[in-house]
Amino acid sequence: MLLIHPDVLPDVYRRVVQAKRLLASGQAKSASDAARMSGVSRSAFYKYKDAVFAYNERAAGRIVTLHAVLRDRPGVLSSLLTELYRLGANILTVNQNIPVDGSALVSLSIRTDHLKGDISDLIEALRQVDGILRMDQVLGE
Repeated sequence: MLLIHPDVLPDVYRRVVQAKRLLASGQAKSASDAARMSGVSRSAFYKYKDAVFAYNERAAGRIVTLHAVLRDRPGVLSSLLTELYRLGANILTVNQNIPVDGSALVSLSIRTDHLKGDISDLIEALRQVDGILRMDQVLGE
């Protein structure tokens, strides 16, 4: 994988990214519309759409993966998610395993752009939530 400044690339790549943004925002109703609006051929759009992506400098490196062990009791996962919301985390994914011996493993991916405090503060606050038996950061920041 490479990160390349767009000034050194053929213009078609920038236009494909622009077309993808038009589609994602709903400004373009179809790939054909997006290609036309951004000034790229449909064939070029389809050729490069799955290989060219915009780099979001603000969000880069701000995704954290957490693993938690929760007590198998109603409301514990909800309390965890509520605390993440309260602390400013943007929850991207939640995967909860089936409880075994009274506890369940939960993996969460969060975006930390708007955290109130740093990641260590967040983890410490989550460890205080009733029913969370363990909380660890496994990836990110």
